[in-house]
Amino acid sequence: MNVDIQAINARIEEESAFVETIIENVGKVIVGQTYMVERLLIGLLSDGHILLEGVPGLAKTMTVKTLSDAVKTGFQRIQFTPDLLPADIIGTMIYDQKSGGFSVKKGPVFSNLVLADEINRSPAKVQSALLEAMQERQVTIGDQTFPLPAPFLVLATQNPIEQEGTYPLPEAQVDRFMLKISVTYPDRDEELEIMRRMTRAEVPTIKAVVTPAQIEKAKRIVHDVYIDPKVENYIVDIVFATRKPQAYGFDDLSELISFGASPRASIYLSKAAKAHAFLRRRGYVTPEDVRAIGLDVLRHRVLVTYEAEAEEITSEDVVRKVLNRIEVP
Repeated sequence: MNVDIQAINARIEEESAFVETIIENVGKVIVGQTYMVERLLIGLLSDGHILLEGVPGLAKTMTVKTLSDAVKTGFQRIQFTPDLLPADIIGTMIYDQKSGGFSVKKGPVFSNLVLADEINRSPAKVQSALLEAMQERQVTIGDQTFPLPAPFLVLATQNPIEQEGTYPLPEAQVDRFMLKISVTYPDRDEELEIMRRMTRAEVPTIKAVVTPAQIEKAKRIVHDVYIDPKVENYIVDIVFATRKPQAYGFDDLSELISFGASPRASIYLSKAAKAHAFLRRRGYVTPEDVRAIGLDVLRHRVLVTYEAEAEEITSEDVVRKVLNRIEVP
């Protein structure tokens, strides 16, 4: 197995150079936010959709747009509003008077990177228009089904502080996202640099530095990253501890958890951990990779009880307790 890992390490060393190029180029526009940029790359490398949550003005939309500029792929931004219709996203059938028949007009979802901006501004029927695209990577219009291009990634943003005029995402929709990223404020030095950059006569821009073929090749290498059975069992233990905390001796958590993480959590933890190892130029997954990505994979999959809410205990608090208590192999 050592020989295999060495071979994977060599391939990663050769094929992961573009990661630094992307981060360096994105850094020309975006100040700081390394955590957000890395998580976007993890989603890109492991075919995982991402939900970005944060207050307005934290460069969520700009970061996604800048990443799309760095990769030579198609990009579509959909502004979600209360009057948006499913057909505005996936497309519809249009009657052609000349031919006397119907033709398909594809919607903006037929792209590589799709930014669903302020996704919670639209009602559930519009949000659900993305479900088939996100899960099956295909879209059905009328009686025809069309595959989506590769890579295909939905990056959605939402504002956690506004309640008026918003429609919370249903659990089934939220579960389709591999990661939920909590975007925070920059520090003082970063904010000073942001102010200086954005008040100049010319706002910085970047050119495409990576091709879809390079991304697809890297994804195949990420798939081959070695994960030891002990680490696999560690992942499953973490997920099961959110469902059956008593079985792991976490009696105090049983009254706080309403629903534990779904099997998607185990799949996404494994995939994201592999991508995290790839970004660190390693051909194998360590428990630290799992811990680094665990909160992002689980924070939107563990639902807390009314008792927990009354005590102001969030799902993040519960996930942190699980991650800190499960024995690391």
